[in-house]
Amino acid sequence: MLLVARYVLPVSKPHIENGAVLVRDGRIEDIGYATKLKTRYPDEETIDFGLSAIMPGFIDTHTHLEYSAMRGLIEDVPYAAWKIHLEEKEKLFSLQDWNDSALLGALEALRSGITTIADITKTGASLRAIQEVGLRGVIYREVGTMDRKEVDEVFSAAIADVEHWREISDFESIRIGIAPAALYTCHPLIFQRAAEYAMDGTPLALHLAGSKEEYDFIRYGSSIFSVHSTEQERGYGIDMPPWLATGTSPVRYILNWGVFRAPNVLAIHCVQVDDEDIDKLVEYDVAIAVCSRCNAQLAMGIPPLTKFIKAGLRVGLGTDSPAATDATDPILDMRLGMLLQRAVNTRSDFITAAQMIRLATLGSAEALRLDDQIGSLEVGKKADIIAIDLSSSNQAPTHDPNSAIVHTANQDSVMMTMVGGKILYDREHEEIGNNRIFSRVEEMRIKLRK
Repeated sequence: MLLVARYVLPVSKPHIENGAVLVRDGRIEDIGYATKLKTRYPDEETIDFGLSAIMPGFIDTHTHLEYSAMRGLIEDVPYAAWKIHLEEKEKLFSLQDWNDSALLGALEALRSGITTIADITKTGASLRAIQEVGLRGVIYREVGTMDRKEVDEVFSAAIADVEHWREISDFESIRIGIAPAALYTCHPLIFQRAAEYAMDGTPLALHLAGSKEEYDFIRYGSSIFSVHSTEQERGYGIDMPPWLATGTSPVRYILNWGVFRAPNVLAIHCVQVDDEDIDKLVEYDVAIAVCSRCNAQLAMGIPPLTKFIKAGLRVGLGTDSPAATDATDPILDMRLGMLLQRAVNTRSDFITAAQMIRLATLGSAEALRLDDQIGSLEVGKKADIIAIDLSSSNQAPTHDPNSAIVHTANQDSVMMTMVGGKILYDREHEEIGNNRIFSRVEEMRIKLRK
């Protein structure tokens, strides 16, 4: 199959005007100028996307698909209040609700041009969803308890799930990992056990230094997450003493428990970090999932993205929970992430549209240690490819496809999503809708409003 468009963005190399990509047996076999490839492969089936850009599929380094049906439920509140209210709503969901909610999210991701998802799940719903839809993924089993007496049981249950999920997954398309939930929901032994388990290269992810409340909880022992520090209960349902101040940052605190010794660690957010923290992340080669839109929407702060890049960290972009951001839209995440960095950095460390596209594709693949297989359009890599429409009135004329995508495109601009050489979404013949899911969404909405 020959894919043709006005622009081809390999990401690892400069874009090709009037380019084409040859896909065979699920992989990229050739790439170059359309005229040359058409001559070289005269009998090849050809799809011409016209005034568009063909590029690698987006790789979402952090989300929670199973919360998709909770979008818009808790609005206009900062992170800590949002988190506490969300935990109350979680209790209303059945396993079928989680499954259908995750499937809704996977369908949205597909039509948004996402081909690989790194997802943290408590229930396994996201694994089932991406298997049904056909996406690639790194699925992390979330684990957490603050109660020392529960650590053995809780961690053993998590590992049992990890092993089972591996048995029912295709390693070529889905990797399974472990995710200690958060510093304010995990006894230190959870981090220690997770690090030991992941020493063989098992993917390990953790939310880290995301909010001021988390920072205050760790450093000063007093925040909304502290059991006795406010009149508002944390709601984790355990009896424990007040958290003691550590006097250090979340990043330096987690060093005590050996998490960064594992070889494949993804730290999510890293908003509340200083230069010393960044040096430690570099020292241990920790990858970062930056979720700028979620951080802004929940008043968590602005991650120092340009500092991460300058330090040489592996950095990718995440859309995060639809319950927090309302829409799974990696293009919007690129745009907002770029504009926030420009606003705070002004003339220094100016970040470009091309850099944002790299972060959303090859950078994210590097963060997940999958860049030998996906993330750029190169001969031999898996054919995870999308086409983005550049023909709208607000995009004419297009001088630079990178800028046009980041500044003017959106979720609805995605024309086609291909995973492993198979077209899973075609905007002209949209067949990914699931009537059962959309009827279930209304049922879940009513349940959540109680």
